[in-house]
Formats: sequence, structure tokens, C-alpha cells
Amino acid sequence: MPDEVGQWQELERRLRELCRIYGYGELRTPLFEATELFARGVGEGTDIVDKEMYNFTDRGGRNITLRPEGTAPVVRAFLEHNLARELPARFFYLGPMFRYERPQAGRMRQFHQFGFELFGESGPLADVEAIDLAWTTYRSLGVADVQIKINSLGCETCRAAFRDELRRRLEDRLEKLCGNCRARYQRNPLRILDCKNPECQAALADLPELVDFLCPECKAHFQGVKEGLSALGIPAVTEPKLVRGFDYYTRTVFEVTAAGLGSQDAIGGGGRYNNLVRELGGPAVPAVGFAAGLERILLVLAKYGIKLKEKDAPFVFMAPLGREAQAHAFELACQLKHQGIPAYVPLAEKSLKAQMKVANRQGVKWTLIIGDEELQKRRAILKKMSDGTQREISLAGISEAIANLYLEEGR
Repeated sequence: MPDEVGQWQELERRLRELCRIYGYGELRTPLFEATELFARGVGEGTDIVDKEMYNFTDRGGRNITLRPEGTAPVVRAFLEHNLARELPARFFYLGPMFRYERPQAGRMRQFHQFGFELFGESGPLADVEAIDLAWTTYRSLGVADVQIKINSLGCETCRAAFRDELRRRLEDRLEKLCGNCRARYQRNPLRILDCKNPECQAALADLPELVDFLCPECKAHFQGVKEGLSALGIPAVTEPKLVRGFDYYTRTVFEVTAAGLGSQDAIGGGGRYNNLVRELGGPAVPAVGFAAGLERILLVLAKYGIKLKEKDAPFVFMAPLGREAQAHAFELACQLKHQGIPAYVPLAEKSLKAQMKVANRQGVKWTLIIGDEELQKRRAILKKMSDGTQREISLAGISEAIANLYLEEGR
């Protein structure tokens, strides 16, 4: 609705400005892509691919999917336009995504996501930059109590060793796990760590941690990330059970949480994905990224009592009394709007009392009262709505006087 859209527009404006400061350019991908892109990129066995994608066959017999997330489409565009020639490359995106799941607060089947991707940097400082940008996003919006949770998923080699150990340790506990986790046991056992079911969490209590299985290179990378965050003063805690919902993540994964939101305190997440570009048919290009739902961000801002923008209101309200005054006020309002000054004039005759009610409801700064008596005097009454003071002003100089007030007071 119009009142809400102002908040959305201001949020999007601030996100675009922050990305500009950090050197990220906007990239816009189609609302739908080939289904294979997400099956290969996001991964078979993930909830998104198995349960949440909107798939259909178009008239040409092609399998199409409404995009459920932004990273795979960005990588597809990165490859299609041969952007690997100039690295590093930084992109951000804003737009609707689609997932079939039970709607709840801050999570709808059509939702809107902000995200950014950094290609071509493999060192820990790239991860630190991504986390810093994510952290700064919320801080710049006024959410002060933000914390970063981090973990390392390692590379294929050390992750495989942990996966085997996880299966071995869970083998005699399968009956204690929920149906989803039992299905994940063979296909994607790391996702079991992310289950919020209390019984599953109890069954995982004494399991080894992935960080204990990291190879020397992955361990050094993770240590570099922690040191970089510490140097920036970003509060980060290691969360051993933190995993991400997509198969493409490697090494660093992170999640942003906000205090005071209860169990649903996650407000964004991301991590490194060194293999996705190659898996989608391109060269071996390391990458790291982040994503957050705009609905979720706005929900958090509302809970913290943060309003990004006041309601848009006309700068001046025309209150004409009589047919001749109505025509004059309409012409004057159009002249002001042509100068870029928000002006409102009723299009039907109303009493002054009724018009002042509308002016107050809209929150205008000034009201211009023009009646037959004022027209005869070639004068009008200009009323300041904040304190009720008013003064007479010449009809000939109204447009210039209001334009000067607009410049002085701004929007």
C-alpha cells in the first residue's frame, strides 16, 4: 500500500547507496530461469529444490522455474556475459523471489530479496568484506544489537571426512530424528545440524564439530576470517552447527542475528562458494555472497521502532471556496506541480471545515485558502499547519512565494 511503499523505497535506496560505497554494481536477472540452473546450483536434496520451487513447462516444452534465490542466476549471468575476464567483480541484486512454503510473518511465497556477490577473490579478507557489508547494512539502518555467527564448512576433502563421521555417529540414532532428518541422512547429512526440532537437537548434542575436521588450508582460512573481523571490531561468534541451506557453500558460512527477536532471530546469511561457477560450466572462480529478505528487514525495523521515512504528503493544500476559486486553485496547483512542488487541490467543492480535515489527515505543511472575497481582493490566506499562524499573500506572487518556502524547508 502507498504508506508502506515509502518504507520499501527508502530501504531500497539505502541498500543501493551502501552497495555503491562498497563498489558493488546492480545486476538484474529474469524472474524465471531454466529449472536445471537451480537443480545444479542449489543442489538436489535441498528443501528448495525438492519442495519449494515453482516449476512449469512453457509452450516450447522448456522446464522453467520462478527464481527461488539470487546467487545461481547471478552466476549464470556472470558466465553468459563472460565477466570472468575482469576480476574481481562485485554485483548486488534486489527483487522478488518465489518459494512454495507456508506463509508466515516476514516470509511470503513471493518475497523480495537483497543480496550481493563478490567474484574472483579467494582469501579470507574477501569473506571479511562480505560480512562487514552485511553487518554495516543493518547498523546503517539503525539496528544496533547485531551479531554475526560464523562457521567453516571446509573444502570437499575435509567436509567429506566430517560427513562420513556424522553418518557413523548418527546411524544408531536415526529413530530419534524427524522424518526430514532421516531423509537427509543419506543425501545431505550436514543439513541435519540445521534442524530446529528439539528432539533432533538433543540427538546431536555430543557430536563432533566440523571445525575439528578442517584441513590445514581451511583452518588457516577460517582463522584469517576471525582475525579480520576482530580487527574491524565486528562481534562474531563461532557457531559449530551453522550450515546453509544450499549445497554450493564451501569454507566460511555466516548468519546475521538481531537481539530481542526470540528463536527466529536470523535476519540474513551468506558465505563462500568456490565451486559453483565451475559446476555451472565456467572456470574455477572463487566467490562469496550474502542475502536477506526485505520483508524480514522491515519486520525487524518495525520491532525496533525504526521508521525509515515519514509518510509522503503534499507540501501545500489548496482550499478553494466557490466555483471561481476552485478553477483558480486548480490552475495554481498544476503550476506548482509542474515546478516539482507537491500540491493538492480538491476536485469537487467542499466546505472549508471538510477541506481542513483532509489537510490535517494528509499532514501538509501549508494550506492556501482562496474564496470569492479573497479573489476580489486579489489576495489569499496562507496558513502554516504546524502552529496555525496565517498571513495574507498576493495572488500574483503566490507561486513564487510557495516555491521559495519549498526551497527553504525542503521536502
